[in-house]
Amino acid sequence: MEIQSAIHEAPDFATRWVNLSDPRLGALALSASDDFFAPKERLLNPEPPIFIPGKYDDHGKWMDGWETRRKRGAGNDHCVVKLGLRGVIKGIDIDTSHFTGNYPPAASLEAAICDKDPDESTQWVRLLDPISLCGNAHHYLEISNPRVWSHVRLNIYPDGGIARLRIFGQVACDWAARAKDQLYDLVALENGGLAVACNDAHFGKPFNLLAPSRGINMGDGWETRRRREPGNDWAIIALGHPGTIRKIEVDTAHYKGNYPDKCSVQGAYVQGGTEQSIISQSMFWPTLLPEQSLTMDKIHTFVDQLHALGAITHIRFNIIPDGGVSRLRLWGNLDEGCSQ
Repeated sequence: MEIQSAIHEAPDFATRWVNLSDPRLGALALSASDDFFAPKERLLNPEPPIFIPGKYDDHGKWMDGWETRRKRGAGNDHCVVKLGLRGVIKGIDIDTSHFTGNYPPAASLEAAICDKDPDESTQWVRLLDPISLCGNAHHYLEISNPRVWSHVRLNIYPDGGIARLRIFGQVACDWAARAKDQLYDLVALENGGLAVACNDAHFGKPFNLLAPSRGINMGDGWETRRRREPGNDWAIIALGHPGTIRKIEVDTAHYKGNYPDKCSVQGAYVQGGTEQSIISQSMFWPTLLPEQSLTMDKIHTFVDQLHALGAITHIRFNIIPDGGVSRLRLWGNLDEGCSQ
């Protein structure tokens, strides 16, 4: 299996799929065999790891990640992580950024599905055989197992430090068990919503639009650079399940001098195609929400303004001309003709 280390751009799975190990989705570092030098919780920090020269604590050099003590006996260290959302794992990133003389020589990954915290009876399945690691590098590895998982166990051999662990995957939703007459936020991450593409994400990715709760600050949203040419910015989002949209909410929380002047939404029922073909086709999708004026730091709710398009699978969210939006909610009924 080829490792993509220290590359400037992440592979497709790392930009296409949701980080199931994001604590903002409920992920937790449940246990670790050891975390003497740096606590296991830092392993899941959604922010990029940093290095602070000269910073020490009671245990030694402060490191932004999970780091165990030097092992003086047989065995290896491990950390158990509860995924924030259950899903099919598409790929992982074992990030050793800033760990140079103290990174593990090798690592492997196991997964399990269980309704409670793992214990001695838990059956772990090997998703990644031991692979060699490099210091101060990203290790992107594709996973091909189609099963749904709730927990992972990262094994390091024999000891050392890992800055971040990212588990990228497709959220699993049991739509068959849900009532068909209720409204659901069909673009929410927990419901399988997926940011497919955008024309710009200079200050924040469209993934943030679909995250739970309201944004915590201006960095927790989708924000584009200042547009210096004609046109407008856009993001394409796949619904977690086909449905008919009844209400749209656009939240500009924390965006005050940089919110978009207006927004609009287009929608379509897409069957087949590639990401590039969807981008091209989206220019001609019918209008779901005509242009609406936005204001700063506010939840904007649109109901009567929506056009009746019937069931859709994708939307194109247009911001005019540019700026930042914290959250986007599309409340709708499930398409009863789809068994997804």
